[in-house]
This record gives sequence, C-alpha cells and structure tokens, in this order.
Amino acid sequence: MFSTLAQVALGGAIGSVLRFLSVQAVGAPVATLVVNVVGSFAMGVLFVALSARMQFAPLLMAGVLGGFTTFSAFSLDALKLWSTGQAAQAALYVAASVALSLAAVALGAALAKGALG
Repeated sequence: MFSTLAQVALGGAIGSVLRFLSVQAVGAPVATLVVNVVGSFAMGVLFVALSARMQFAPLLMAGVLGGFTTFSAFSLDALKLWSTGQAAQAALYVAASVALSLAAVALGAALAKGALG
C-alpha cells in the first residue's frame, strides 16, 4: 500500500507542476481547458494501454493525470468568469470543457484500442 501511495504522490507532484507551467505559459481559463482535454485524452489511452499492466496505473492515472487535470481549477475559472459578469463566456467554457473532455477520453480509448488491440 505504501508503494502505491508513493506512486500517486510522485505522479501528483509531476502533474501539478505540469499544470502550473501550462497555466503560466498560456493563461487561465484557456490553459485549464486545454489541460483537461489533453488529460482526458491521455486518460483514455492509458485506460486501454494499462489494462494489462495496472501496476503503473496509480503513478500515471491517479498521480500524474490526477494532478495535471483539475476540476477545482476548472470550477474556479468558471466562477471567476461568472462573477465578473461574463456569463456567456462562463457557460461556453463549462460546455466546451465538459464536451471536449468527454470526447477526448473516448477518442483516446478508441485510438488505443485500435493501436493495441
């Protein structure tokens, strides 16, 4: 169990740093949207690719991608848009984040199944 927790902690640190650097480079909320879509795509790929090698799942899926993608940052970005009177942008951001992330996880899984299966 300690080994699994260590993997999640290490992966979370890596993912969080990658997310922070992405937001610094691009700016929120665009970077948060991109991070969530890219992370969802990667989650779909890893879900398929690691199904037979689950020993890496805690590091990569719960750790790196859990730290990289971030529902809390997404929620804060939406709240900031809403609270500054940008209701249309907030609604568009929420809809795009959810729809594109769902599409990305499905695409990642489909592509991984085709490449690995």
